[in-house]
Formats: sequence, structure tokens, C-alpha cells
Amino acid sequence: MMYKNLIAFGLLILLPFAGISQNFVDALRYSSTKIEGTARAGGMGNAFGALGGDFSATVINPAGLGVYRAGEFAVTPSFGKVDINSRYLGTSSNDYRYNFNLSNISYVANIGSGNRSESGLVAINMGVGYNQLVDFKAKALAKTNNAQSSFLDHITENANSRYNTWSDYYEELAWRTDLLIYDEDNDEYWHDMMPYPAIGYPGYGQSQRKFYDYSGAINEYTFAVGLNFSHKFYLGASLGILDVYYKESTYHEEWDAKNEIAYFDDLKFNTSLRTSGTGYNFKVGAIFRPIDMLRLGISINTPTFYSFSDNFYTTMYSTITDEQTAETTKREYGSPVSRYDYRLDSPFKAVFSGAVIISKRGLVSVDCEYMNYGSAKLRDGGDGYAFFNENDDTKALYKAVANLRVGGEYRVTDAFSLRAGYEYYPSAFKDMALEAEQPNSNFSYNVISAGLGYKTAGGFFVDLAYRHIASGNYDMLYPSPYSNFYPKPEFAKFDRNTNKVLLTLGFRF
Repeated sequence: MMYKNLIAFGLLILLPFAGISQNFVDALRYSSTKIEGTARAGGMGNAFGALGGDFSATVINPAGLGVYRAGEFAVTPSFGKVDINSRYLGTSSNDYRYNFNLSNISYVANIGSGNRSESGLVAINMGVGYNQLVDFKAKALAKTNNAQSSFLDHITENANSRYNTWSDYYEELAWRTDLLIYDEDNDEYWHDMMPYPAIGYPGYGQSQRKFYDYSGAINEYTFAVGLNFSHKFYLGASLGILDVYYKESTYHEEWDAKNEIAYFDDLKFNTSLRTSGTGYNFKVGAIFRPIDMLRLGISINTPTFYSFSDNFYTTMYSTITDEQTAETTKREYGSPVSRYDYRLDSPFKAVFSGAVIISKRGLVSVDCEYMNYGSAKLRDGGDGYAFFNENDDTKALYKAVANLRVGGEYRVTDAFSLRAGYEYYPSAFKDMALEAEQPNSNFSYNVISAGLGYKTAGGFFVDLAYRHIASGNYDMLYPSPYSNFYPKPEFAKFDRNTNKVLLTLGFRF
């Protein structure tokens, strides 16, 4: 049972230390897609499930494609800054990254049905386009000047384990760089920072620093059809093809800044994980307009069926000074590159939507999106592995959530509109799981947005949106040892704030 507690509590988002074993971290990362499309939708909190008439709506409810009464071409670049503030053992740090993206490009063709009346099948619309669902790009830093545990604790415990936990990606590197030391008399491994109370040596007290560098994105290419029946009832279906690229590099350092630790001077441990993959999903939806001022929508999104390939390797560096000879030795050793193929089925989604049109000048729209993160499934490992234990952990750790999106628009004139929105995505983590509290259950993903739009009589339109995104998480810089013989590392807290501007340029014809 101790093992399960450590999985739940000590490896919440430590993907580099999951390393070459895929687990619940991957299930959450690739299931947590949001909407990053046009500026009109982004300014209104992406609450478009009952509205339609915007290509971002096809990501939520493809019936929205049937609302179009003209063809359209649109493109949306975006620019933003991701700020991550950390707090670790009383020390605050900050890092940031500027990002430029293409959030959307889309084309909609309005095809008449041949029915000249306004009843029955009035129009068939076809759409093809691209929307960005996740932007992984960010940088983060955590550091302290007085650590009371070490990454080498985890390495040393694994080296001493009876369960054959020696790894070419961790223990072998520490051994080859003289950071892991073998005591022949006692038949055990140890490291220089470990305390020795018998001789009054307190150990630890070293400085630590860890840098995280993330890049990549999840992009969806959509092929959709929408049908308009009497301008009252709309049906739609879409096929989504997803392209995934994720890269994570981490740089963990420990050094004896106080010059109090015998022999040990510093260590550096670098990891590199690169994931590429593709996926596909299907969506069907309907929008009903019982009266002119009210629209109701519902859509069903199948799981996204992903196929992934991971490439992973690690490198370790050390500097050690012999106290007797004063000779300094530097070592470097790298692991082999591991490649592993596997599949993932993300959770099913259902979206329930409603919108009220007010005096043909304003509107308020709401989407409620249901999904159960615990239903994500890893499948078909490249070596035949079935991921039974990992899927059990996913089910135990994650819960069902109801994501909320609210948006509004007011037409100041026939040409000029103002918009605002709010999005709330609760944490996927249960409060308690695997007999341990889940600190990340307290973090949600919140978006506040505002925007404006201008359209000309000739069909040209421009939309501008500002989005502020706040989220966060707790993380350990390295895994917690299983036993109580070693001190437990502390969590670092990361607060992420993203400020982004989207600009859509489009033409209706």
C-alpha cells in the first residue's frame, strides 16, 4: 500500500521520472484539450455550442456549421506570454516564454439544397479547417539554497532495493559518474550528502535548482458538414484528425555552495522526452431553435483514439574533489535512447448548450461539458504491455468533471460588437485517492476574456480578443523515496498565468 501512496502523492506530474513508463500523467496531458480557435469565440469564452456560425463551434458542436448562411474564409494568429511563478522551500522564482501561434484557419462553403422554400432542408454547409487545442510551450524554474533531501536519495534507495530496480537511465548514470558509492563492508550503496549522526555529520544543506522547458502543441484538422432545416433545426457531424507533438526537457542541479559536504561538489541531471503522435475522433450534434430568441444545443464527442511514440534519454554530470589529494574529477555519462510506441483513448465528452438572443442586439451563451478523466485508457504497448495497473491508477486518481463556459456579445452598431466570457475547468484530481490526499485537486483552470469585432458591408470582418488564463500545480523536483529511512522532498508550487491576444481576419462571400 505504501507503493500506491507514493505513486499518488510523489509522482503527480513527474513525467521525466516516469521516464520510459507511460502512466496516468500521459493520460491527463493528452485528454486535457481546450479550445483555441477564432478571436470571436475566444472573446466570448468559447461558449458556442448552441450558437454556431463560427468555425470554432465545430470543435464543440458541429451542428453550428449549419447556422452559416454564407461561405467564409478566416485565419487567426495569436501572440502571448506564459509566466510561471514558483515557490520552493521558501524561495520564489520566475520564468516566462513568449509564444506566437496560428490558432485557426478555416474555410466554409455554403451549398444550397435546391429547395427554394424556407422549410425543409434549406442548406448544406461543408467546412474544413484547423484549430489549436493545446499549446504546451512554457518555461519554469524552481530553486532553493538549503535543501534537506536529494535526488540521490531516490537513486540510492533503488540501487539498494532487492526488487531489481536498477535503471540504465538513473542508477547506472549515478554509478558511472561516481555519485553513487558502494560500501563493500556493509554491502550497500550510499552518497556523499547522506547524514551520519554517529560522527555528527548532518548532511544535506546543498543548493538545488531545476529548470523545465516545454514545447509542442495539439492541433486538430476538422472536416465537417452541417444541415439547416427550416432555420429551426440544425444537424452536424465532423471528423477530427489530431496532430500531437510534445517535448519536455528538464535540468536538475545540486551543488555544495557552502562548501560543507565532503567530496561532493555538484551534480547535473538532464532529461529529454519527445512524444509525437496522431489521433482521430468523431462528433455529432444538434441545435434547436424553438423560438427566435432561444437556441438549445447538444453534442457527443467520441474519445480521441491516439497513437504515440515516445523517445527518452537522460544525461548526468558530476564534479567531485578528493579532500586528501585536492584533485577534482569531472564525469559525464548518458543513457541509451529509448523508443516506445503505445495508444491512448481519451475520455468521451458530452456538451449541453443554451443561448438567449436579446432584442437582436445582444446574446448570452452557456456551455456545460461533461467528461470523466478517469475513463482514459492506455493501450497496446509496443512490447505487448496492456497497462492494467496504470489504467487502475488513472481510474483511482481522476474524476468526472463539468466544465463551464459562459459568453456574451452586444452589437453596439450593425458593424461593431463587444464581447466578454469566462471559462472554468475544475481539477481532474480527486481530493483523496490511493489513500493519499491529492494536493493538485485544489487547482482549476480559469479563463477571463474580452473582445470586439468589426464587419463591413462587403463581407470583410476583423475580430480581436484578449484572454487571461490562470492555472497551477504542485510538483516534486524528484521522486520521494519509498521508505522512511530517507527524508521526503518538499513540493514546489507553480502558479501559471498566460496573457494572450488573438486576431481573426476573415471574409464572407
